[in-house]
Amino acid sequence: MLPTTVAKLIEELCKLPTVGPKTAERLTFYLLKKPDFEIKNLGEAVLDLRKNLTFCKRCFCIAEADLCKLCDSPSREQSLLCVVEEILDLIAIEKTGQFKGIYHVLHGALSPLDGIGPEEIRAEELARRLEKEKGIKEVILATNPTLEGEATAMYLSRLIKPFGVKITRIARGMPQGGDLEYADEVTLGNALKGRVEW
Repeated sequence: MLPTTVAKLIEELCKLPTVGPKTAERLTFYLLKKPDFEIKNLGEAVLDLRKNLTFCKRCFCIAEADLCKLCDSPSREQSLLCVVEEILDLIAIEKTGQFKGIYHVLHGALSPLDGIGPEEIRAEELARRLEKEKGIKEVILATNPTLEGEATAMYLSRLIKPFGVKITRIARGMPQGGDLEYADEVTLGNALKGRVEW
């Protein structure tokens, strides 16, 4: 019943997280009403997303150059390293305005049932970084308070201990089973302030 181009866009939008068929239809018909230049701008922004971005060579956040804006900033506290599972977790912590240190993004958490072991997350890169960057005094393990996040924090704790840095874990202000990206700024800020030695 629908033209092929419309059906194809609906199908592609359904592949996005939290977008079901009804939402995909609404988005498609919303876009049909927009002027050509707005559709062109959206398309170019989507294409540029992959073309102009890379991962920071230091923390593995997204970047437009070798270093991301946070790693390139001289105002960040270089002795304080916060380890997060995903880039969205880093963004959530930054929104609190409570953390002024540097980051390390793992791009996942340990999950043996899903076949995700230490080799699939950036744990070895973290160890190499601690070996290379001697100024780091404290590592905050800010993995999610889930079974996978806890397992990842325990693994990283054992990995980091030989480097002789202080290891802390964000406080239990976060709800068990919750994700950092969905926490409000106050809860996440308090969790950072009340972190405990791990």
